[in-house]
Amino acid sequence: MRLLPVCPPGWRQGHGDTGMMAAEKAQHWRGELKYDEPMGGHVSWRTGGRARRFYKPADVDDLCEFLGELDSDEPLLWLGLGSNLLVRDGGFPGTVIFTFGALADMHWIDDQTVQVGAGMSCSKVARVTTRKGLTGAEFLPGIPRTTGGALAMNAGAFDGETWAQVTAVDTVDRAGGLHTRLPSEYRIAYRSVEGVPDEWFLAATLSLQHGNAQAAGERIRNLLARRSASQPTQQYSCGSVFRNPPGDHAARLIEATGLKGLTRGGAQVSEMHANFIINTGTATATDIETLIEEVQDRVEQEQGIRLEREVHIVGERPAV
Repeated sequence: MRLLPVCPPGWRQGHGDTGMMAAEKAQHWRGELKYDEPMGGHVSWRTGGRARRFYKPADVDDLCEFLGELDSDEPLLWLGLGSNLLVRDGGFPGTVIFTFGALADMHWIDDQTVQVGAGMSCSKVARVTTRKGLTGAEFLPGIPRTTGGALAMNAGAFDGETWAQVTAVDTVDRAGGLHTRLPSEYRIAYRSVEGVPDEWFLAATLSLQHGNAQAAGERIRNLLARRSASQPTQQYSCGSVFRNPPGDHAARLIEATGLKGLTRGGAQVSEMHANFIINTGTATATDIETLIEEVQDRVEQEQGIRLEREVHIVGERPAV
């Protein structure tokens, strides 16, 4: 049964209210539902437009019930730490599902196999597993994402990739149906994962190895020190903006084109790492997208390579 498209009090009429649920009927959900939510507070660039609706589920059962009452054409955006995302200044005309801290359970299947919720940060997964004397996840603190976000793009850092330790994943579809799938059901490549359309990750089962907890902890500290020394971790960014082309590095190509420090509005190509674009404090999403496109154009003109974005850009451009 679909609920009527009723706008909540104060909602901007004409913003695209198809698929809206009646606000007065939302009380049976146990999660937190917000309207017209500013996305700058939820993405690592700290800028961007508003989401028409924003839902943080209480747990998997609550999420399934919520999804089951959405219209089938409702635009959905799944969000964890927001470190690989730019929401255009015109906002996202649909529903954001916020997983960070919500779907964050950890369940041990045996002494070296663990199921991790999509809303748990990669760094926490590494800390917990390393303390138990397990190895294989030490690279994860170099990925500033949730497990779900890392799964969705096969995120990697320091020669490690997310799916290398995955033996199964749990997913949910648009209707709230649950599924368990094997890695063999996905096409997994560098920063790319293709699977069943309109299914999203809820959890991953990781198979790790017994090892030296002290040595694993030291490796994590060394990797984090390398990251801090080479990346602008104290500034607002999304991480790497572009994928590395085969046999080369995006940062090298950008630097060779003389683009370090290039600024458009409040957005700047980092002086520390050329594959990072930082918000200097006043950047709009439009500033950042404009700079991304200029970097792509100029690298292509001078180096003959069109850089592919690693960052996802969603939402509507602002009205002129």
